[in-house]
Amino acid sequence: MELGGSAARLGCAVAMCGLLLAGCTSGGDGPGRPAAGTTSGGAAGTGPSPTTVVDADPARLPRTRAQATALVRGIMPGPSAFGPDTVRREPYESDPRRWAVLGDSCVWEQRALPEDVLASLTRHYEIPARGGRGPLRLSAVVTVHRSAEQADWENAGVLEEMMRCPSQLLRPGEVLRNLTDVPNSLADSGNGFADDVLAESGTYTGDDVGGPHPYVWEQTRIGQFTLAVSAQGAKGWTKRGLLDLLREPHATMRGSLRGAIGRRTPTGSVPPPATGTGAPETPGTTASGEPGPAAPEGGRR
Repeated sequence: MELGGSAARLGCAVAMCGLLLAGCTSGGDGPGRPAAGTTSGGAAGTGPSPTTVVDADPARLPRTRAQATALVRGIMPGPSAFGPDTVRREPYESDPRRWAVLGDSCVWEQRALPEDVLASLTRHYEIPARGGRGPLRLSAVVTVHRSAEQADWENAGVLEEMMRCPSQLLRPGEVLRNLTDVPNSLADSGNGFADDVLAESGTYTGDDVGGPHPYVWEQTRIGQFTLAVSAQGAKGWTKRGLLDLLREPHATMRGSLRGAIGRRTPTGSVPPPATGTGAPETPGTTASGEPGPAAPEGGRR
C-alpha cells in the first residue's frame, strides 16, 4: 500500500469496528478479516503481492500452501537469534495449517486457516531464569496471505482486537492487559523497511511468573507477508530490554524474506537497496527445522 493509504485504511477499519463491532467480527475467519477466499473488496486475491520495500520476483512468490510452508520455515529464526542463552520452548513449532484467532470472549484459540491464508507458523522460545531475572517467553510468527490486501486486513484486525479486547487470555493462567497499538506506514516515524508496522505493548501476568510484567509485540507487513515477534516479560525485565532483544531477530526475519522473494541480481551488478528509505539491515542466515509438535492452544503473541 502506498504512503497514506495504509494509515487511511487502518484508520477506517478501526473507525468502522468502533461503530459496527459486530460486523467486524462476524464469520469464522477471525476478527477484522474478510470471509474466506475474499479480499476486503470481495474479489479473490490470487495475483502477485506488490511491495515497495522489496524488488520481489513474482516467480518466487508462493502460490500454494506447500510453497508457502517451505518458505516460512526457511525464514523463521532459531533460538540463537534471540541470544546465546535462548532455548526452545516446548512445544516449539505450531502446525502451519492452523493459526490463532481471538474469539468473541477475548480468549485466543487455534483454528484451521481460512482460504485467504496460505500458511502461518509460530515458534516459541525461552530465556531461562538467571541472575535475578525470571524466565522470558518469546515467539516469532510468519503468515503468508494470498495477497497484500489480505495481509493488510490482518493488520487492521489487530487494531480491532485491541479495541475490542484490551485484556486477552493467551492460555489458562496467562493474561495480557492494558494493550495499546501504534501503526506506522512506510516512511512514517522512520519506517523504511516495511509496508506497514504495528507495535503493541501492555502487561503480562502468568501463574508461574506473577506480574504484571512488560509485554511487547511487533509486526511488519511486506507485501503478502506478515512477520511478528513478541516477548512476555518476567521479573527483572524492562520494556526497553524486551524491545532491544526483539530488534535483531525481527530484522533477520525481514532480511531472510528479502533473500527468499527478491529478484536475483545478475553477477557483477550492484544490488539495489532492500530497506527502502531507512537504515540498511543486514540479512541474517536462514533457520530451518523439522516440524515439531503442535503449539498449545493460545495466542500467536
